[in-house]
Amino acid sequence: ATGADWMSAASFISMAGIIAMGGYAASAYLMGWTGGYVLLAPYLRKFGKFTVPDFIGDRFYSKTARLIAVICLILACTTYVIGQMTGAGVAFSRFLEVDKNMGLIIAAIVVLFYAVLGGMKGITYTQVAQYVVLMIAYIIPAIFISLNITGNPIPALGLFGTTEEGITMLAKLDGLITDLGFAAYTADVPDKLNMFLLTLSLMIGTAGLPHVIIRFFTVTKVSDARSSAGWTLVFIALLYTAAPAVGTMSRMNLVETIYPNGTQSAPIDYEARPEWMKNWEQTGLLKFEDKNGDGKINYYNDKSKDEAFKATVAEKGLQGNELDVNNDIMVLANPEIANLPGWVIGLIAAGGIAAALSTAAGLLLAISSAISHDLIKK
Repeated sequence: ATGADWMSAASFISMAGIIAMGGYAASAYLMGWTGGYVLLAPYLRKFGKFTVPDFIGDRFYSKTARLIAVICLILACTTYVIGQMTGAGVAFSRFLEVDKNMGLIIAAIVVLFYAVLGGMKGITYTQVAQYVVLMIAYIIPAIFISLNITGNPIPALGLFGTTEEGITMLAKLDGLITDLGFAAYTADVPDKLNMFLLTLSLMIGTAGLPHVIIRFFTVTKVSDARSSAGWTLVFIALLYTAAPAVGTMSRMNLVETIYPNGTQSAPIDYEARPEWMKNWEQTGLLKFEDKNGDGKINYYNDKSKDEAFKATVAEKGLQGNELDVNNDIMVLANPEIANLPGWVIGLIAAGGIAAALSTAAGLLLAISSAISHDLIKK
């Protein structure tokens, strides 16, 4: 249940999307979103309190501190639940083939329904099932795509595997996107201090996520809290070790779909775009604008500062990037881009929905606990 709480839409949908578009520099999110709470969980449970504001209020002997903690918890959870609802809306919009706003409304109704009726016990059992669904949904498509590209069924190893051209997948992707004016996928980070501080900030922030911490108040012993935290890391690692490979493969599949004959050749015509593009256009998360009127999908980095690349762009008569791809669709669209079977496409949509709904329910539970226990009761 803690693993399902942790692996939200941010982990399932957005993280691989960020890595797909940001490359090595985006690995800060992968490193920062793990492990922080392990340092705090046993000690919070040892204090013997029911909620985070309860712990803070008694720790500092202050009702004011408790009230401030409640306000901070509500603000943090509300901000986070907006992101979860957005992720669920993305998944529902594709699954039901509706606009992303309608998908968001449907997701909100579903979460509200079972969060209100279930309570802590009901949500816990639901989240166990959701964890199983989201892990199967994430790993199986990754295995299929890794096999297609590198022949290795383990995505984390396939990331460093060799493609049919005889070069590593990372080297191939570097070549593809640098031809389009983007920075190399494996390019080093110029400011390592900034990356370290970002990673540290993410770790400290995730250590204080109320909907995760509240899980450790439900066990009977400190040792159980410590053991639970350890097992949670194991379950999280199953997804997090696959995420870089999923991001890499989705970016490569996207570029090769648009430039089937190589990046030095012309891109595909808009009218000849694959079905998955048409499907995602309906959601508003993938947009095309024919800026130069040639009817082709000219996808490249129009913000590149490389003078040689800018000269090449001018020579071709291009007037700007014409394809806007939302990061959040990269994971969900990846099986479609790779032409995997329909049941695999449906599976990953179910996983995205499960990830978003499980965390959203946990956040709502944390908010309701803080209000009922720390505001009304206290």
